[in-house]
Amino acid sequence: LLEFYYAITARGPSSRAPSSCGSVYGRSVGSRASAEEAYPDGRILEVPNLRIFTFSELRAATQKFKVDYVLGEGGFGRVYKGWVDETTLNPSKSGVGMIVAVKKLNPESMQGLQEWRSEVNFLGRLSHPNLVKLLGYCWEDKELLLVYEFMSKGSLENHLFRRGAGFQPLSWSLRLRIAIGAARGLAFLHTSEKQVIYRDFKASNILLDSNFNAKLSDFGLAKNGPTGNDTHVTTRVMGTYGYAAPEYVATGHLYIKSDVYGFGVVLLEMLTGLRALDTNRPSGQHNLVDWAKPVLADRRKLARLMDPRLEGQYPSRGALQAAQLTLKCLATDPKSRPSMKEVVAALEEIESRKSRPAEPRDLSLCRGARSHGSAHVHHRSPYTPRHDGSRSAGRVSHRSPML
Repeated sequence: LLEFYYAITARGPSSRAPSSCGSVYGRSVGSRASAEEAYPDGRILEVPNLRIFTFSELRAATQKFKVDYVLGEGGFGRVYKGWVDETTLNPSKSGVGMIVAVKKLNPESMQGLQEWRSEVNFLGRLSHPNLVKLLGYCWEDKELLLVYEFMSKGSLENHLFRRGAGFQPLSWSLRLRIAIGAARGLAFLHTSEKQVIYRDFKASNILLDSNFNAKLSDFGLAKNGPTGNDTHVTTRVMGTYGYAAPEYVATGHLYIKSDVYGFGVVLLEMLTGLRALDTNRPSGQHNLVDWAKPVLADRRKLARLMDPRLEGQYPSRGALQAAQLTLKCLATDPKSRPSMKEVVAALEEIESRKSRPAEPRDLSLCRGARSHGSAHVHHRSPYTPRHDGSRSAGRVSHRSPML
C-alpha cells in the first residue's frame, strides 16, 4: 500500500491529464466487479486498478457539477451524482449508462490532499464485497476528485435517524444484515496481510446498495496497523466525537480493537434508534454509551431501550444477545473487546436463529414512542418514558481533531 501511495505522490497533479479514451493506472477497466465475485472474502490487489479521469470528463459526467445532482456534503467537499459508460467509464448523458458518485474536494478544506491520498492509497488496492468500490480519481492543478460506485440507498445514518417517505424504519432482519456486512468489511481490514485500522467507523460512513448490502466508505482517516511486536500506532487524535475509543482519545494510541469500539457504538445506535451524541437530550443522556451501557445486560430494561420504530417486531433473545455483544465491543480495555472476526460469528449466530418475533408491545410502555411522520427525535429513557426535547434527525456529525 505504501508503494502505491508514493507512486501517486510522485506522479503529482498534472495540468493535462490522460485523454478520455480511458487511461487506467494498473489493470483494465471493469475487472474489479468480476474480481469481487471471484474473491468473495476480499483481497489486496497486486496492482491498483483505477481509472484516471480528466476534470473535463467529470465535469461532463455531473452536468457541470449541477447543484441538483448533489448527493451529500461533508468536511472533504461535495459528492455529486454522475453518469458514465458502464464499460469504458467515459462520461455519458444524464440518465444514460451507469450512475457514479463523484466526490469533489473543497479547495478550502482542511482535510484536503492528505485524506484524498489516503482514499486512493487504500481503496485503490483493497477489494472486498463490503468496501465501497473506488473506480478512479482526478488530480489536475488544485482539482482533487474521487469517483465511486453509486450506493442507491444512501447511508445507514439516514435510515436510522431521518424521517420521511424515503426513509422507512429498518426491520430487525435488515439491521442484522447491515451490521453483519459492516462487520465483515472491518474484519477484512483487520485480518489482511497488512492490517488496516479504519479509524472513523460511524453510521454515516456505512453505505447501502439497492439490496441493503452494507459497504464501508471514506478511508480518509485510515491508517496502516501496527507491525512486528507493536500493539498499537501512535497518531494525532482524529475522528468523530462519540465513536472514538476512549484509549485513543486519551493517549493517541490506536489499536486494531479501537475500531471494535466504534462498531459497538453503531450497533448501539441500531438497537436504540438514537444518535451516539445528542446535546439536546436531557442531562445525563447526551452520550448514548454512558447512558445506555448499564441497561444493556438487563433483559427487562432492554425492552424500554429498543428503538420503538421496530414496534416490538424482534426476537427478545436475539436482541439480548446483540446487546451483550455491544457491551463486549464497548469494553474500556481494548484487550477485552472481541475481534471483528468474532463479532461477525456472533452476529451470524444471532441471524441464524429462527426465533419467532416477540408480540408487538404496547407502545405506551416503550419510552418515547415516536410518530413515523415526525421530523424530530424524541428523547427516551430506559427507566421512564420521556417526551421532552427534540432535535433534527437530519443533522450530520462531522469528524474533527479531538485535542
